[in-house]
Amino acid sequence: MSLKLAIVGGGSTYTPELIDGFARLRDTLPIGELVLIDPAAERLELIGGLARRIFARQSHDAVVTTTSDVAAGVAGADAVLLQLRVGGQAARNEDETWPLECGCVGQETTGAGGLAKALRTVPVVLDIAEQVRRASPDAWIVDFTNPVGIVTRALQTAGHKAVGLCNVAIGFQRRFAAHLGVAPELIRLDHVGLNHLTWERGVTLLDAPGSDSGREVLPELLTSYGPQIADDLLLPLPVIRRLGVVPSYYLRYFYQHDLVVEELKVKGSRAAAVAAIEQELLTMYADPTLDTKPALLGKRGGAFYSEAAVQLIASLLGTDGGTSVQVVNTRNDGILPFLPDDAVIEVPAAVDADGVRPLAQRPVEPLYAGLIAAVTAYEQLALDAALRGGRDRVFDALLAHPLVGQLELADRLTDRLLAHNREHLGWA
Repeated sequence: MSLKLAIVGGGSTYTPELIDGFARLRDTLPIGELVLIDPAAERLELIGGLARRIFARQSHDAVVTTTSDVAAGVAGADAVLLQLRVGGQAARNEDETWPLECGCVGQETTGAGGLAKALRTVPVVLDIAEQVRRASPDAWIVDFTNPVGIVTRALQTAGHKAVGLCNVAIGFQRRFAAHLGVAPELIRLDHVGLNHLTWERGVTLLDAPGSDSGREVLPELLTSYGPQIADDLLLPLPVIRRLGVVPSYYLRYFYQHDLVVEELKVKGSRAAAVAAIEQELLTMYADPTLDTKPALLGKRGGAFYSEAAVQLIASLLGTDGGTSVQVVNTRNDGILPFLPDDAVIEVPAAVDADGVRPLAQRPVEPLYAGLIAAVTAYEQLALDAALRGGRDRVFDALLAHPLVGQLELADRLTDRLLAHNREHLGWA
C-alpha cells in the first residue's frame, strides 16, 4: 500500500517535525506522495526542499510536492492534516495581548484570545473541508488546528469525516514512561475532558503493548516523581497530590488565573518568542545541506505530534494491522452523559479502519465535570458565533466562559476582540 497525504498549512515551520516522523516510521505509515499546501509560496518552497532532503537522508522514496491550490493538493488524498493559523503569529500575538488589558489571561486556545482564534479559523477550515469532500470524499481529515475541540466540532457537525488530535496525552505518556524506565507503548492513560482541559485520573502500566491487563501506577508516579510533574505543570505539588490526578498544563489558566495574568504582563506573549524562533528556523531551512530537523525546532512546541499523527493515521487507514487505543478529540455520543451528544470530548478511543469509537468512561468527579460542562457550553456558543457572526453571539460566548463570566468584562472583551479581528471577520 502506498498512501497520499496532504498537509494544509504545510508551510509551517513545524512541518519538518511531521516529516521526520513520516520518514522514521515509514513501516507503520507507507507514504508514497506527500503534498504540502500553503498560500505562503516562499516558506512553502523552503519547507518542501527540507522535506525532500529529510526523506532522502532516510532513503525514503516518497514524492514531495507543493502547491497553494487546496483542491488540487488534496485530490486523491487518503488523509488530510490541518495545521493552519489564520492571521499568522501576528494575530496570535494580539490574542495573547489585548485580553491582558482587561485583566484576563491572554492565550491562543482559551479565554477571549481562544475565542478570537476560533472565530477566524472555523469558516476557513470548513471551506477547506468542503474542498476535501469534493476532491477526496473518502479522505480522513485530521485536525491539529487550535482550538482543536471547537474546530473538530465544527467539522463533525458539518458531516465531515474528521477527528481532532492534540499532543498533550502523548506528552504525558512519554514523560510517565521515562520516569518509570519503560517503553511508551506500555503506558495507557485514563485521560478525560475536553481539548486543553483534561486530567489524567489513572496511569496503567500494561503487561505488554496492546494488552488489556496491567497495574495502576499513578500513585507511584505522584509519590516518586511528584516534584518533577509539578514543575512541568507549574502547579503546586501539594494540590496535585491532594487531588490524586495530573491536570494538563492548561488547567493552570483556570486554577491560577490571576497569577498567570500577572506573569504574562511581565514576560510578554508566547507568540513573540515563537516568531523569533520561526525566523531562525527559516534561516536554517534555507541551508541546502540541512537534512534533519534542527534541535531548535523542539522549542517551537508540539512535542511528539509526529508520532501521534502517524499512529492515528495508520490506524484509520488500516496500515498498522489492527485496532489501537489512542487519545483523540471526537464526538461524545453519551460517553460523558452530562454533555450533549454532539460535544467533542478528548478521551481514549478504539481506532481502526472502521473509524473512531470513544471508550466508556467511569463517572467524572464533580470537581472536573462542572468545569467540563461549563467550557462545553462556551464552546457551543463559540461555534455558533463562528458560524453565524454577530456581536451578541460573541458576547454570549464570553459571558459563558469560566475565565470571563461578568457582564462588564464580557462587554469590554467583545469590543476589543472585534476591533482586533475585523479584517478576518466578514460580518464585523
